[in-house]
Amino acid sequence: MRLRVLAAGVDRASVETLRQPGPRRKGAAPVLMPLRWLDHTRPTVSQDLALDEALLEQAEAEGGPGTLRLWSPPRHAVVLGASGKLADEVDPEACRREDIPIYRRSSGGGTVIVGPGALNVAVVLPVDADPALSGVETAQAFVLGRFAETIRRLGPRVEVRGSGDLVLGDRKVAGSAQRRMRRHVLIHATILCDFPLDLIARCLRQPARQPAYRGGRGHGEFVANLGVDRMGLTEALRRAWDADDGAAIPGALVARLDAEKFADPAWVGRF
Repeated sequence: MRLRVLAAGVDRASVETLRQPGPRRKGAAPVLMPLRWLDHTRPTVSQDLALDEALLEQAEAEGGPGTLRLWSPPRHAVVLGASGKLADEVDPEACRREDIPIYRRSSGGGTVIVGPGALNVAVVLPVDADPALSGVETAQAFVLGRFAETIRRLGPRVEVRGSGDLVLGDRKVAGSAQRRMRRHVLIHATILCDFPLDLIARCLRQPARQPAYRGGRGHGEFVANLGVDRMGLTEALRRAWDADDGAAIPGALVARLDAEKFADPAWVGRF
């Protein structure tokens, strides 16, 4: 059967659904299709990064509906983008003093710090589900626009700026990154809810590449917290994406990706 697609700034289009959608909960916005839901944090951040990648690889191999995943590790960690240069973007000595480990994801984007006070959100979608998902920039705007609309319903008047930031006024409250395969795309974001912002200034260097709206500001003058609680934001995101059915965790694939890539010091320090 066919399901009507609706998203802010995107024309309506019909796409082939991959399974019969379940009943929509009251107040849920129209969506691409009902997504699988996974609110799950792994024992290590390297495994969390591996799980995001595994969900993308699993979707590429098996098809099926998309997945919305949320995770929040119990300790802080630095996460580099796939091509980020560790020496240029991170202060390793400060990280050692703070007992903060350093990891690297397989998507692009800049370096972030994850952990208590931040919510990580990952969305895996088939690229043929909507025309906007076929391009890097349009896919980023599509997903970030849905995030922004969801957060605005909670109060903060966030907007999408730069190449995939959520901003409150002129201060960044979330960054995002993307990894694409032939038929599926992973877009994930780190949203600052109640984060110790001084930790960012202590552990991360000023990035070489900056959006114009940053205006050269340091981390302390550039980033901000949303001031919303994780539980409220979690439920709002779940409703916005109509995510109901639980997603299975591809444990063997996560273990392999973690061992071969994300937990490997050579991967973390490759640039």
